Amino acid sequence: MKNARRPLKTYALLFALSALAPAAAVFGQPDLKPGVIHVDWTKTIVVSKSTPTLQVVVNPMLAKGSPIHDGTFAALKELGADYVRYVPWEPYPKLAVAELDAPTKEKTSWDFSLIDPYTKDFLTATEGHSTVMNFSTIPAWMFKVDKAVEYPADPNKVFWDYTQGSELIDPSSKQVADYFARLVSWYTKGSFTDENGKVHTSGYHYKFPIWEVLNEVDSEHHTTPELYTARYDAIVEAIHKVSPETKFIGLALADTPGDPKWYEYFLNPANHKQGIPLDYISYHFYASPAHSEELRDWQYSFFNQADSFLASVRFIDAIRQRLSPSTKTDTDELGIILPTDGDEIQESKAHPDHIPKLYWNAAASLYGYLFINLAKQGIDVIGESQLVGYPSQFPSVSMMDWTNGKPNARYWVLKLLKDNFHPGDKLVETTGGGNGFGGDKQIAVQAFVTPTGKKLLILNKRMTAIDVTLPDGVSNATVSTVDDASGEGAARSAQQSGSTLHMEPFAVTVVVWQ
Repeated sequence: MKNARRPLKTYALLFALSALAPAAAVFGQPDLKPGVIHVDWTKTIVVSKSTPTLQVVVNPMLAKGSPIHDGTFAALKELGADYVRYVPWEPYPKLAVAELDAPTKEKTSWDFSLIDPYTKDFLTATEGHSTVMNFSTIPAWMFKVDKAVEYPADPNKVFWDYTQGSELIDPSSKQVADYFARLVSWYTKGSFTDENGKVHTSGYHYKFPIWEVLNEVDSEHHTTPELYTARYDAIVEAIHKVSPETKFIGLALADTPGDPKWYEYFLNPANHKQGIPLDYISYHFYASPAHSEELRDWQYSFFNQADSFLASVRFIDAIRQRLSPSTKTDTDELGIILPTDGDEIQESKAHPDHIPKLYWNAAASLYGYLFINLAKQGIDVIGESQLVGYPSQFPSVSMMDWTNGKPNARYWVLKLLKDNFHPGDKLVETTGGGNGFGGDKQIAVQAFVTPTGKKLLILNKRMTAIDVTLPDGVSNATVSTVDDASGEGAARSAQQSGSTLHMEPFAVTVVVWQ
């Protein structure tokens, strides 16, 4: 989440062809009445590999003593998600970097006293579930810079200029790799030996099933695909020595549809040292409307930008399948960044809360839309960003209400998806469900065959209510819905009566029956 606005470059031919696909599907079918859902339960289009999850980014509102600390970690524990991504990162150097100053012959600056409380709370809340650990920030002193980076003494003071420099002092990347290996050893082996031979003991013996190597490397430190790949290899090799069971994620790109060389170079095993695994790649997407847009515009721009991203995913996945088909994909930052978030960062101050209440439902509906379409493309991990944001710190990306510690609609839709849909479910052919045609349909819908019954995931993409007609054969169905009426509570449940389902603006609904 390096920048408040992400460039959305396009590949004109690719996007044009993908835009024609829905139209071709419509013209190849008889007219379907608006709002009528049709399902062919005998035609499986894909068997799901997808797990919905989220990321947790370290900031002071997650600290013990924060008014939302207890509610936030209780919500994380209740969710019970797998592949939860944990990211201590650059704006808070003292909360993210364990060795802030270069070692001398006399001493080192290793210090986990501020980092450990956050990490332990996270690992406690996710105990029993897989996690993706990403201490994303390289110590600034490892880069060649004209003047040493002076970080704030106050650990809770935001500092957006920590990641300076592009050329490492040690071009072999061994210094960087040793830093991360020692950090992993602190948490997984109970101790590490520093640069001067001194042993530092933690007593921790956590498991790190997955480690993501750096973050948004296409924007931090002006990294190139070649430089990143060399750093990835060095870091993976060093961490493997202390945690041999750990798997690895590479790239974590900010500008997903940017330079395809990132994927072409990194996914080519010939560009890596022998034995270096390519377990996963990751990349990000944030819809970002213009300053002049309002909620009535967002209902279109959010989903239009999502469609461009989804076209990029098809392009990227073709590269992956060609070069490294066993590599999995984690889209581990998905969300919306409103332009006012960037204004707050540039001004280094919080603005009064101005986000419309219905925005949270719109953002939740967008995540549901991404889940449907990424699951269709066989994406393995579909990660919503992020657990806690607040004024001055990407408030529009939060899944928690920073004023009271209650989960908002974005969290509750994630929980609805996580509780209902799992790898191994069959996605079957589903059509209809909304006004307009192609990408302008008001409703997005997907039918699943699961071990616990037939399920429909239906979401309203617009800020107007709509009635939809459920498929033939739906009976004794339970309907769970997140919408404006459910507020900051869990999905409200009801028994379905009749074939007509009413959906409020931006509602997300799961219909379940045997």
